[in-house]
Amino acid sequence: MRRSLTVFALVLASTGVARADHGADFIADAKLYYRVVACKGADPVPANLDAKTVDKHCVEMAKRYERFTEKYVTPAQTFFATVRPAGIPNTVVYPFGGGDLVSALVTYPDAREITTMSLEHAGDPRRLGKLDKKWQLAQTLAAYRAAIYGLLTLNDSTSENMRKLERGGIPGQLSFHLTGMAALGYEPVSLKYFTFEEAGTLHYLTQAEIEALAPKKAKKKKGGWVDTDFSEAFTNMELTFRKAGDPTAPTIVHRHVAANLADKAFKGSPLEKHLLAKGKIVALTKAASYLIWNGAFSGIRDYLLANMVWMASDATGIAPRPARKAGFQQITYGSFKGPFLPDADPVIGEEMVKLWAGQPRRKLPFRYGYPDAEKNLHLMITKPAEPKQ
Repeated sequence: MRRSLTVFALVLASTGVARADHGADFIADAKLYYRVVACKGADPVPANLDAKTVDKHCVEMAKRYERFTEKYVTPAQTFFATVRPAGIPNTVVYPFGGGDLVSALVTYPDAREITTMSLEHAGDPRRLGKLDKKWQLAQTLAAYRAAIYGLLTLNDSTSENMRKLERGGIPGQLSFHLTGMAALGYEPVSLKYFTFEEAGTLHYLTQAEIEALAPKKAKKKKGGWVDTDFSEAFTNMELTFRKAGDPTAPTIVHRHVAANLADKAFKGSPLEKHLLAKGKIVALTKAASYLIWNGAFSGIRDYLLANMVWMASDATGIAPRPARKAGFQQITYGSFKGPFLPDADPVIGEEMVKLWAGQPRRKLPFRYGYPDAEKNLHLMITKPAEPKQ
């Protein structure tokens, strides 16, 4: 018996998961978001929410889903199917990936575990059901549609939109991730919240722990962001989902972590330990403000270079010099004439320009992150360098 417990403890340590059975499950709230906010499923709208307001919202969402599928999902899925190698890990790490579960699924459709990280908190799932006044529900859904416009039109979200939904009735990370999941035909299976143990394992919050944390509001992870108006219990979430209508379909685990990925906060943190326990991973990043170029973010960059086997990104991904030094090569698509943001590192920006100029121009039929300084679409694949002949 003692040996069995020891083996079980080792399994927990290697997977970075602990006490999953004891966490409070907010699946009922997740299904409400799925129906009312993401406009999927056939469940009736609860009696305390105005059905006509929800129907009007869902008419608008249907138009956005249609365009999103045509302009991004279909061409991106087709593209990645031709360039993504077989046999890669099904564990995905997406730094600076606030609200963008959908791109992880489009890039890696065989993923079974996805971790997104950004400055934004997951959010309290219980608020939607309390919007029982018609005007309040209408205003909140309108604010949500305005905030998610970038994700469903430009395929990524701005920091401004993310900050707006750190407060209010429909928290941004929960709603964006559920919407992205729903857009690709998935349905929620469970929703839990967790904290990190010092060793990097996860502790799933019980109902009693969530109630005890109720008076303590979640604080911003970086100056210039905003404090939330909900409990810190709802900082990190675990959303499990599967293909809609198929109870035999494999489940996918998505964890969103609210974290500052700058070195001072990341290096040596439980989050870093948790990521290291995953072993080899695949990665992506886009529209990431060129932070991975920055020396203050060397920890997350070094983690990726040491553990990833394949990565998709726009030019905000890893710069050519550290990629080559770590044994990677980079394949470019589209055009790149300079960074989209004027305050990006000019030296690395020029390296990126040379990287694209030194390769044949390969077509890119969809936007993946930022355009370049001249509004050109671009993308790059970072993969292990082929041995020299």
